[in-house]
Amino acid sequence: MALTATIYNFDISLSDVDRGVYEALAVRVALHPSETMEYLLSRLFAYCLEYEEGITFSKGGISDGDQPPLWVATPDGRMKTWIEVGMPDPERLNKAGKGAERVVVYTHRDPAQIRRQAEGERIHRAGEVRIFALDKQLLAGLAPLIDRRTKMEISVTGGHLYVNVAGRSLSGEVTEHRLE
Repeated sequence: MALTATIYNFDISLSDVDRGVYEALAVRVALHPSETMEYLLSRLFAYCLEYEEGITFSKGGISDGDQPPLWVATPDGRMKTWIEVGMPDPERLNKAGKGAERVVVYTHRDPAQIRRQAEGERIHRAGEVRIFALDKQLLAGLAPLIDRRTKMEISVTGGHLYVNVAGRSLSGEVTEHRLE
């Protein structure tokens, strides 16, 4: 019997000072048996840090050959932003560069690994791909605090995340890197 995903519901108060985004979000995210909590949190932070009208999770939660884990569509249905999470391979980044106006990666791993994988590979508009590395200690500290229903306050200022959850305050940096 195949294992099924566990659904997590987040009520988030988002204050992204860097982008001027202030929203109350109700976000439903599936944790698949093959995923870690750090990966789920990376997808959740990618959603919050890229939040704008039209942002969507892929149907299965985990990216497949046709869809990124998250994306932002234009009102006419074109893909505006392709949002990868984790360690996408060069082939996916090439496809993303051809299919979207903007490509970003949010990772809980070492961004140098993504750059090393991409070396010598053909990636459309590689110089425009932005990689955002999430603070590993922040993710590790948050993971045990997450319940199936979690209320969270997220503030972003100066590339720094401040998170309040379950009576605890944690913080960490989001560092930006380029593919090339």
